[in-house]
Amino acid sequence: MQGFKAFLLRGNLIDLAVAVVIGVAFNAVVMSLVNDVITPLVAAIAGKPSFGGLTVTIGTARIAYGLFLNALIAFVLEAAVIYFLIVAPVAKLVALTTRKKEATERACPECLSQIPLAATRCKFCTASVPPPAQPAVAPAG
Repeated sequence: MQGFKAFLLRGNLIDLAVAVVIGVAFNAVVMSLVNDVITPLVAAIAGKPSFGGLTVTIGTARIAYGLFLNALIAFVLEAAVIYFLIVAPVAKLVALTTRKKEATERACPECLSQIPLAATRCKFCTASVPPPAQPAVAPAG
């Protein structure tokens, strides 16, 4: 019982549960936007009373492609919001933080292992390593 209690009270499990609840709520908002705003606008342009009610009958089968289009629009909207509000900003933040780091290691020219920048001999293959090239400085002028 103690192990089960520890499992339930771990931080990442709680975070995951919160993320699922927020995701479900966000999905409800997007579905409402699609069903109550976007599809009526598209239906008005297409001249149909309800975009979600678009169907095709083939033989005895009724295909509700309007409902599929609603789900497709909702998916595209959710994916766009997640990308532009979460993925792209986090990627940019990660790029900014890693860009500022100064190199502390370099590759050995003999065995291509990572060695400290100031090393004069590789700790893996014991080859003599020339000093690192200094970055070129633009002349002042």
